[in-house]
Order: sequence, then C-alpha cells, then structure tokens
Amino acid sequence: MNVRYFPDTDTLLVNFSDRKIAKTHDIGENVLVEMDEEGHLVSMTIEHAKQQMNVTEFSYQLATS
Repeated sequence: MNVRYFPDTDTLLVNFSDRKIAKTHDIGENVLVEMDEEGHLVSMTIEHAKQQMNVTEFSYQLATS
C-alpha cells in the first residue's frame, strides 16, 4: 500500500495494489475508487483532501490478534 498527497492539486491517492485499473467509480463527493477487471480495489482518490480530513498527519496501526 502506498499513500501520496499532492499539495498542488490537494489530492490524496491511496494505492492498494499495482493491478491495472479497469473501472473508476464515483462513490461520493470528491471520492473515487478504481477497480481492476475482476472487481478488486486498486486505489482510492480523494480530491479536495484538506476539506475532507487532516492531511498533515498520517499514521497507521497494524492490528494483531
């Protein structure tokens, strides 16, 4: 997984895999998801990201059982 923020366009891109994008779905205002031919999630794009969330901080937590 790779997360990139582009400040010049205020766009956040989350790549989940390197599969080829076959379809793009608009799932909400300024949120797009890209799927491969088999329907697997490839990436998510959030436009106007600063209006949607705090892009200056990022963290993740690996859940363990």
